Amino acid sequence: MNEGRPASGEIEALIGACAEGDRSALKALYDREAGRMIAVAQRIVKRRALAEEVVQDVFLQVWRKAETFDPRLGSGLTWIYAILRNRALNILRSESRTDLVDDPETYDRPSEDEDPEAAVARLSEAGALRRCLDRLEPRRRAAIVLAYTQGLSHGELAGRLGLPLGTVKSWIRRSLASLRECLG
Repeated sequence: MNEGRPASGEIEALIGACAEGDRSALKALYDREAGRMIAVAQRIVKRRALAEEVVQDVFLQVWRKAETFDPRLGSGLTWIYAILRNRALNILRSESRTDLVDDPETYDRPSEDEDPEAAVARLSEAGALRRCLDRLEPRRRAAIVLAYTQGLSHGELAGRLGLPLGTVKSWIRRSLASLRECLG
């Protein structure tokens, strides 16, 4: 990572290249700013793992919305760090909503819906989805199955599984990536 501040216009040029689909520009932007961004995000969200997730989300947004960046409205760094700040604050707000549950015991009650393992067991033994689901760690598999068979949101899953929201989001994202890779 380059420890110095970028030359004037360098970040804007990288954002412009991202808008044109240049993945190497996104990587260069990541290499240049990710370390500082994680430190800033960590000051807001107070946890390293969550800060890393915030930064990952920011780079995803930069990639998707690079064409909306307008250098007449501010510098590229200002734009990126505004996305970072907003994303970190949104995650904190989401987690505080999860913490506002008056009766956390409600999430520990047995569900009237089907157990996630029972849903997996109903899949064909020879089916590719079953085989790929079986490769996932049991708690991650349960999160995926609950999300897709019972339609639980990330916040609801966090409450039900007794995990931080960031962990659940990370598990879902990584598990889906594993399933995609497994299913080819």
